[in-house]
Amino acid sequence: MSINALPYLDDFILNLKANNFSEETAYNYERDLNTFEIFLSEDLKKTFNKVDKTDLLRFKAYLMSSDRKTAKTVKTSKKLSSYSINRILSSLRSYLKFLEDMDHNPPVSPAAVKLIKNIKKHAQVPEFEEIIKVIEAPMKYEEDERIALRNRAILETLFATGMRISELLSLKVVQIDQTGRIYILGKGKKQRFVYLTPRALAHLKNYLAKRNSTSEMLFVPYRGRNNKEKNKKISPNYLQFKIKRYRELLDINIPISAHTLRHGFATYLAENGANPAAIQILLGHESLDTTTRYVHASDKFAEKTHHDFHPLFKDKN
Repeated sequence: MSINALPYLDDFILNLKANNFSEETAYNYERDLNTFEIFLSEDLKKTFNKVDKTDLLRFKAYLMSSDRKTAKTVKTSKKLSSYSINRILSSLRSYLKFLEDMDHNPPVSPAAVKLIKNIKKHAQVPEFEEIIKVIEAPMKYEEDERIALRNRAILETLFATGMRISELLSLKVVQIDQTGRIYILGKGKKQRFVYLTPRALAHLKNYLAKRNSTSEMLFVPYRGRNNKEKNKKISPNYLQFKIKRYRELLDINIPISAHTLRHGFATYLAENGANPAAIQILLGHESLDTTTRYVHASDKFAEKTHHDFHPLFKDKN
């Protein structure tokens, strides 16, 4: 082992794999930590056990500079994005946390690794194709057919309707009609209708045909004590965990949550020209101002609106 090699790095990578992270994810962690090894060796010229908080600041500055080397020791002038820098810093923080958990006493606390400010024009929404992959993931990764069908139906319903997670998990079978229209008593007891896509309705019917439950709740738990109690709901923590897990298994870097799917629902409607007032009704917002801030009318939609409606856009004279 090199004098500047990170101690127990192989154990850290093994821990990732033991916790069912994919080979690609483990590789990305190792690559990010190799960047820190290069920094220790060539810039600091010190061993890992001598690292202090000031060195973490230097590493952050190193990542932000154009005078650095890649994980393959290739010199580059290309600057890293704030997202890439934070990914590397997060990998280092996870490694330090692993050392701490294993009683190996890292020279600095994981909490000392601070991420940089992520400057962005509007909230980050995954690409449409990435959202679809997450929605379809239960059929690929769940071994229990009932859970696969249920989780697929949950995610299809969430993205089709833009419901809040609390509204989704409180749904009862009687709230849905045969056309896919769902009656919601939402935040502040405000009533509204939301609508399933034909695709979502098909997956929901497929789930209901095989769910084998007399519960009045639409989505029922199959494991744990909730399975033995009538009309119990799936917990929000379970759904958030599953979405995060599917994202990790698919090696999607952008964080995705239940709220992300609601946000994506609104954003993609806006990008396709939907009326903000209609989106407001579907989301159950009290104020149109809330919807405007929520949707963050995207650059793509703004450009399309300009091209479609500016009176001189098509005038070539």
